[in-house]
Amino acid sequence: MNWTASSLPPHLGSFDPDDVILLLKDVTGQVEERDTALRERDIQAGRHYSEDLPIEQVPSPAYEQVFEHLMETQLPEVALYTGVLTRLVLSEHPSPVLVSLVRAGVPCGVLMRRYAARELGRDLPHYGVSIIRGKGFDENAIRLILQRHPGQEIVFVDGWTGKGMITHQLEESCAQFHAHSGTPLRPTLAVLADPAHSCSLYATREDFINPSCCLNSTICGLISRTVHNKTLIGPDDFHGVRVYWEFAAKDQTARYLDGVCRWFAPRRKEIETQFARLLASDRSPDWSGMQAVRRIGEAFGVHDINRIKPSIGETTRVLLRRVPDRVLLREANHPDVAHITLLAKERHVPITIYPEMPYLCCGLIADKRGGAE
Repeated sequence: MNWTASSLPPHLGSFDPDDVILLLKDVTGQVEERDTALRERDIQAGRHYSEDLPIEQVPSPAYEQVFEHLMETQLPEVALYTGVLTRLVLSEHPSPVLVSLVRAGVPCGVLMRRYAARELGRDLPHYGVSIIRGKGFDENAIRLILQRHPGQEIVFVDGWTGKGMITHQLEESCAQFHAHSGTPLRPTLAVLADPAHSCSLYATREDFINPSCCLNSTICGLISRTVHNKTLIGPDDFHGVRVYWEFAAKDQTARYLDGVCRWFAPRRKEIETQFARLLASDRSPDWSGMQAVRRIGEAFGVHDINRIKPSIGETTRVLLRRVPDRVLLREANHPDVAHITLLAKERHVPITIYPEMPYLCCGLIADKRGGAE
């Protein structure tokens, strides 16, 4: 298909259309949603996770209370890191197109776009595009962006790194895109938090708690994780998403985004100071996160690193939509892992204190293949 500006899909979900253009196909009511335990068994047997969706649940009242506490305490830190990252990106890429990786990257990209507009007077184009481990990013979406913004450089945006697998996936995707289209594309990735030490554009390498990682669709514009199933997604389609309109009454997306933005001005001085310090530092990746993951695997007998999910964001995902074997905590009572502890207790998941890791926590996915590794 010859992608043009008129090929933009209808707006999806509850994000403000001025904040992001989501290059996604609506497959609401068409994609299968399956029990988590059955999905886990089939994924470990070889079925790709993007073929269908887990069944999403609304949080319990106790979990909602923990989330409310995070909304009261963590938004100033998210604002600080948003400002630092946006300034860092613009210092190296003066005319970027922000391309957020759906879904966790989109709130981060929205905040960067808003910070650039409100604090720096810059109007940065912003898109949401699917990337799927093992399949790559949506090449139809990337082609459209390049057509709409000739001469501008794409900067991919995500919320955090875990092991650094998305960094690898981006590198592979850009190489494949070059081979398919003849167009070179750099795998430039910007993240708020890089505990994996796998990229050079980040605001912090601390494994900090961001409220946007603590919920599913209800903090990501009511959209699902992305779907790539050949029965639903044709060769000319964008990757698909389901919209959870039934959760609209629980949607925290606008509240979270607006809450962070209120802290941009009060934190101006700290943003400038931390940006200057980071700009002058050596930000080269050393991949120490992946080294830590391999040590965790050895310590707990997990030889498939896909079952090891380090960082607050990844551990939360394991508890919300996978079948956990156990959760590792670096410290027993660290305030940033209160929601992890609660989720683990609600789901009867064992917790092990494991101080020998750079991450605050790590989720280990249960082996559901029916035999030893």
